[in-house]
Amino acid sequence: MTKIIMHGCNGKMGQVISRLVTQDNTAEIVAGIDVFDTINNPYPVFNFPKECDIDADVIIDFSTASAIDSLLEYVMAKKIPLILCTTGLSEEQMSKVKEYSKKTSIFHSANMSLGVNLLIGLAKRATEILSDSNFDIEIIEKHHNQKIDAPSGTALAIADSINETLNNEYSYKYDRSAEKVKRPKKEIGIHAFRGGTIVGEHSIIFAGQDEIIELKHNALSKEIFAVGSIKAAKFIVGKPIGLYTMENLINNTL
Repeated sequence: MTKIIMHGCNGKMGQVISRLVTQDNTAEIVAGIDVFDTINNPYPVFNFPKECDIDADVIIDFSTASAIDSLLEYVMAKKIPLILCTTGLSEEQMSKVKEYSKKTSIFHSANMSLGVNLLIGLAKRATEILSDSNFDIEIIEKHHNQKIDAPSGTALAIADSINETLNNEYSYKYDRSAEKVKRPKKEIGIHAFRGGTIVGEHSIIFAGQDEIIELKHNALSKEIFAVGSIKAAKFIVGKPIGLYTMENLINNTL
């Protein structure tokens, strides 16, 4: 039985994960952490990580960037594995994540969907094949009107993976209205759309001479991210200290 602390338990994702775990006979949420405590949960809820005195095997985090620093300090003090799902982290926070992963196990992904991470793998493969064929690369992401960060962490993760395949020689362009110039070759356009209740949609467009290739993933519910985070929680328990990603989980699964 994997014992889980849910950080951000009263948020939308926290509640989805809580519901799915109740249907899983191999996992249990033993405590939650959330500054908002107006929801009744079947486990004790603490307002801040330092208040939580319940032992667990792993923490799943779906919160906000502003809550991550105190969580990381708690993780370091307890030496408990962390599934870090919050997006929009600063460079300083990411540096801290990498440093702390030398002392405890941290699983970090901008997107917990197995399908999205398969999409990233396909995008890398497509880039390898098309890199010498003058294809321009654009990424379009769409999310609901309540999402705070833009572009999405997933869009940036896709761009970074593509750029790594291209020896990190490409720059990112977020706003084409800022200047009236032709599109340079070594550039990846990243565009964000916010509206309605769109769960999440990511498209990667490879536009070449007289042909277009598009890779696309459309999330139809938040459950796909919850399923991925629960799988990650079970995966990381007992693993050696280090920084893990969805690639590790997918390779282990496959």
